[in-house]
Amino acid sequence: MDSNSNTVVVTGFGPFRQYLVNSSWEAVKELSKRGLGKNIDLHILQLPVVYQKAKEQVFTIWTTLQPLLTVHVGLASSAKAIIILEQCGKNKGYQEMDACGFHPEDGCCMLDGPEKIESTINMKTLWKNISVEGIDIIFSRDAGRYICDYTYYTSLYYGNGRAAFIHVPPLSKSVTADLLGKALQTIILEMLKQYGEERE
Repeated sequence: MDSNSNTVVVTGFGPFRQYLVNSSWEAVKELSKRGLGKNIDLHILQLPVVYQKAKEQVFTIWTTLQPLLTVHVGLASSAKAIIILEQCGKNKGYQEMDACGFHPEDGCCMLDGPEKIESTINMKTLWKNISVEGIDIIFSRDAGRYICDYTYYTSLYYGNGRAAFIHVPPLSKSVTADLLGKALQTIILEMLKQYGEERE
């Protein structure tokens, strides 16, 4: 499958539980105002906090838009004011119910899939290379076994590893949608540099 080398898709999630405003979607909307430069065709999409529907939409992204990279942004409700770069998605262990009271059969994402899939983006390198004013960034190898992790694994599976996942904190006085949008722009441009080096 040939990717559209200048298409980047960025997704956020809709409301869930007590989060009537999901900071991930607010951040993605801010990012879309800023863009990723004139060479990148940026598409944004809100995913529902529902396993099956999120999976279907991710499949559609990869089959129709065939992006160079898909970046999923999710809310880490436990996180203090930190942004978390997730390196890999896990296939099993999905026991928590989604917004529709459903969880995947056997707690598994893809019955024939590997235990985990790594992103082709080196998050550790990325983490060392960037800083964003006003917020700490950390590196992680465990995206939490909920819709976020499930979506990430699905995207890595369909996208042959050309997916990334970023966890953002809830909005607060110090963590504004604007700050998160700026942070996403910085992080994703740095991700694209890794692909640029790969192509040269």
